Amino acid sequence: MTVDAIAARQRLVDNQYYKYRGCAPDPETPGMSAGDPDVPLDAWGPYTDDGAEPQKTRLDREKAALRICGRCPVLGLCRTYANTTVVEVDVSGRQVEHLVEPEGVMGGQKALARHKALIERKHAEAATAVVPVWDLADARTPQKTAVLRALALEVADVRVAHRAGMDLRTCNWHRSALCSLLGLDKEVATRDELLQAAVLRGLLPSAAGVVWDGLWPIAAAPTTDGVRQRRIAPDMPLEALIPQPRTRTHRPRRRTPATAPPSARFVTVPLFPAALVTPAPTRILEPTA
Repeated sequence: MTVDAIAARQRLVDNQYYKYRGCAPDPETPGMSAGDPDVPLDAWGPYTDDGAEPQKTRLDREKAALRICGRCPVLGLCRTYANTTVVEVDVSGRQVEHLVEPEGVMGGQKALARHKALIERKHAEAATAVVPVWDLADARTPQKTAVLRALALEVADVRVAHRAGMDLRTCNWHRSALCSLLGLDKEVATRDELLQAAVLRGLLPSAAGVVWDGLWPIAAAPTTDGVRQRRIAPDMPLEALIPQPRTRTHRPRRRTPATAPPSARFVTVPLFPAALVTPAPTRILEPTA
């Protein structure tokens, strides 16, 4: 059961014993607590001095505050208020739930104990969350099943529609309807969140063959402004989703060097053999002795 933080705070301060709480300021000793004049009021609040607080000092301070909280007349109301939560919107537009009193000792609990209790409540709520039967029945139509199976394998909207066997406009309509049926806000939901919800609800057999978004989250469905670019998460390059046409590569033809036409060679052929042209050596006859 969710308790409104403002209402819980009002019930605490309107209680007749609120002025007798242990963490109230001591009227005779300024800066000290009414529950124990030796314990300062800073024992309940977070450490605000410069530097890190020594561990022994912190443990002693929290121990003294918890001891006084144990005999406080408004302990139950204080604990209820300290464990209430508020929902705020972060910079990305998502709703974030956090404790209204995230620091200090309140209601006989440390901040760590309250944070653990909040996490346990969130896990319990997620485990017991039940989608109406008619929602799941509408999400199991053949068209939506085909869209989910195609979305698990493709990231580009055109490819999802082609694999699902329908036109792009019809496929986008089914994606938006699936976000609503599974309790997701299509304005901020990602493709991974839609597929995870489908696996948890049994609309997909398993997450084994799912192609996840990766580094850049992809929108689960087109947004209401109708801008096509919003289907893709910010900062995601379009080249990662849009298939590039296959271009035929032309290899340059290997050119052989051109051969020059044969030129006529003129060879001088002697008319007579060299032996006939060359004169024989002259032989000189000498007298014999």
